[in-house]
Amino acid sequence: MQELIRELKEANIGTVLINEPLANHTTWKIGGPADILVEPTDKMALARSMKLVHKHNVPWYVLGRGSNMLVRDRGIRGVVFKLADGFNHLAFNGEEIEVGAGYSFIRLAVMAGKEGLTGLEFAGGIPGTVGGAIYMNAGAHNSDVSRILKSAEVLLETGELVIFSADELGFSYRTSILQKRRGIVVSAVFKLAYGDRKEIARHMAAYKDRRRQTQPLSLPCAGSVFRNPPGDHAGRLIESAGLKGLRVGGAQISEKHANFIVNRGNATAQDVLDLMEQVIKIVNERYNIKLVPEVLVVGEG
Repeated sequence: MQELIRELKEANIGTVLINEPLANHTTWKIGGPADILVEPTDKMALARSMKLVHKHNVPWYVLGRGSNMLVRDRGIRGVVFKLADGFNHLAFNGEEIEVGAGYSFIRLAVMAGKEGLTGLEFAGGIPGTVGGAIYMNAGAHNSDVSRILKSAEVLLETGELVIFSADELGFSYRTSILQKRRGIVVSAVFKLAYGDRKEIARHMAAYKDRRRQTQPLSLPCAGSVFRNPPGDHAGRLIESAGLKGLRVGGAQISEKHANFIVNRGNATAQDVLDLMEQVIKIVNERYNIKLVPEVLVVGEG
């Protein structure tokens, strides 16, 4: 590991941090340290970093804004790539948008609306980055990434950059092929359509207002914790089971939205995991439905 650290620092690829607490980089404000945290300056620096990691056969993970992710309390062994400022570009070309994987998905929706482009309104309440949204096929309001993505540039574990079409990414509900074939989205092209600016703004405002009213935005959280089961909503099941407000340590099921777990202060990853386990058990006993986590759980407990 020391040899890899030396090579990364000598490679002029950006910021290299050792034993960096990932609680500083996740929206839950939870998570132990990463052995190595790398913030590459751009996609070529990321590719050079990945080649070094691959050469040393060290495990790796990728982090955007740290939403939709629970890092266990002992942290992550190996390298964590954080896509920050070097992956924050945005360019419009008619009805197409080329955007970096580190760009805020919510801000992308706002910027598209200002250009009079429709199709991204659903993203106005989805936290995280473009890369994370593609990885998870993020969606809301009866739409998702698969409906508007044209292509994505992906860095493979070998350090090779390839272009995947939307069809090649194998999208389904909250799923893409990237959850099986490991790679890092570095940029994407979305295909939208011109629409009525006032109508787009109206939809965006309505979604934003709904988000403000129904989601616990004042406390650290990670977005929806469980996937919606077919024909139902995880939040409805959890609430009807009487679990709103249930607390384990510093982790609590939100009083505002039952499919959110909030950090009430000094919550550990184990607190969240224990609370999730209780929710799964009680909902399954009550309704014979086993909830499946939507958040990614990574690292060592």
